[in-house]
Amino acid sequence: MAVDLLLGLQWGDEGKGKIVDVLTQNYDIIARFQGGPNAGHTLIFDGFKHVLHTIPSGIFHKTAMNVVGNGVVIDPVIFKRELENLDKHNIDYTSKLLISRKAHLILPTHRLLDAASETAKGKAKIGSTLKGIGPTYMDKTGRNGMRVGDLELENWKEKYDALTAKHISMLNYFDVQVEYNLKELEAEFCKGIDKLRTLEFIDSEEYFSNAMKQGKTILAEGAQGSLLDIDFGTYPFVTSSNTTAAGACTGLGVAPNRIGEVYGIFKAYTTRVGSGPFPTELFDEDGATMGRVGNEFGATTGRPRRCGWLDLVALKYAVDINGVTQLMMMKGDVLSGFETLKVATSYNYKGKEIKHLPYNIEPENVSVNYTEFKGWNADLTGMTTAEQLPKNLLDYIAFIEKETGVPVKIVSVGPDRKQTILM
Repeated sequence: MAVDLLLGLQWGDEGKGKIVDVLTQNYDIIARFQGGPNAGHTLIFDGFKHVLHTIPSGIFHKTAMNVVGNGVVIDPVIFKRELENLDKHNIDYTSKLLISRKAHLILPTHRLLDAASETAKGKAKIGSTLKGIGPTYMDKTGRNGMRVGDLELENWKEKYDALTAKHISMLNYFDVQVEYNLKELEAEFCKGIDKLRTLEFIDSEEYFSNAMKQGKTILAEGAQGSLLDIDFGTYPFVTSSNTTAAGACTGLGVAPNRIGEVYGIFKAYTTRVGSGPFPTELFDEDGATMGRVGNEFGATTGRPRRCGWLDLVALKYAVDINGVTQLMMMKGDVLSGFETLKVATSYNYKGKEIKHLPYNIEPENVSVNYTEFKGWNADLTGMTTAEQLPKNLLDYIAFIEKETGVPVKIVSVGPDRKQTILM
């Protein structure tokens, strides 16, 4: 059996959580393969809104097993809060949530280093969520990190103390003031560790290998988006992990030839949280309308998202580097009411028209060429079939399919899991 992937194709916030929730009924196992609690996957069903940061989005289905893979970094404090929120809804996670021993732990001092580093950058800050993600991945690649499996060793506290002492000494190198009470932070951290220990720790690469041999169906769930990939995103305004398809192989221990379908999620327009270049960003009433109607606020931080027209140049780039086999378009309903829609189909870059994403897309290097489309006024939120969708929306979708060479298989017309149209 193959492992199917579900990835964001923009700068994150595409709506991956909802689609995982919709698709989970087709899978035995849902797995997160990278990122940390800087992710926020929002699911809405039965009148409730649920936001997950680390736990896979299949946790609300009774039959699905959920695995936090080795490529994920876990903050025990935030993880404990997530589990307590599940307790409120009587979710039996102890029997269907597994944690990879090779996943790295976010220590309280990782968060302090993150805050100090971002503050020291001043106006050049990258827009970190200050969750300690970057410093944790730095310790991982620097071969200093603590992993979940270390909690099963007798000397885990010694390892923790040594790494914490190193972090405290590093704080002195930043010429900024960071206020903290380490004892309070550590007390909260230890409570999180206790909660984490109530779950089963596994050697996840062996678990997935055995599951495939048994014919189990597996969906790997990415966090953030392809344009935030540490290698292929808009560096340095990126996250600290590989958000693209390759990250699923290293983040779960799955061989490349075991990858099956690659589902690519994108919004009918484009959004971005935090700093970094954004060629199609709008600063007018159209952008404000997208933000207001689309409720564009970060699920993790609450920060307003920057909004703009669909960037097909960037979308095609993400489709190519991920090997996307199926597209899923989110928030088509948000564009209802626009008389004219625009899609970026090429860039002007250093005096030439190009249709690929160049090394640098800062505004001084790139301007955008648009193709215009007629909008639609219909309320899509109650529609349930492709035949009900307005012709102008179908034309919009057909153009995207033609340009990317990949079919759009799902169109989302609202936040609820029921507001999902199969094409």
